[in-house]
Amino acid sequence: MPIENWSDRIVIVKLTNDPHLGEDLQTAAELAGRKPVSVVVDLSAVRFINSSHIARLLKLRKVLIGAGNRLILCGADAQVWSAFLVPGLDKVFDFADALPSALAALQLAAT
Repeated sequence: MPIENWSDRIVIVKLTNDPHLGEDLQTAAELAGRKPVSVVVDLSAVRFINSSHIARLLKLRKVLIGAGNRLILCGADAQVWSAFLVPGLDKVFDFADALPSALAALQLAAT
């Protein structure tokens, strides 16, 4: 899982289409707990997401929100998007269409 420091306050996590996606999200949560950053999770390569993965995203969101930071998910295809839409999690998470949109949203919020 590539984790990229986009700036001092923004980290990009590019998830892959891997069954161990949950482990990748755990690593991101641990990183976010050590450093005050907002996180953009790029889901563009992910083709399947299950309840375990969503639970880890919720945990990451809780860590970030508790520290006054943000989590934005971007690049979700239709199947992944439906996993958030059906249970109403589209109202819990912040979404962007693509990585540049997510980064722009964080930059606008910082000003």
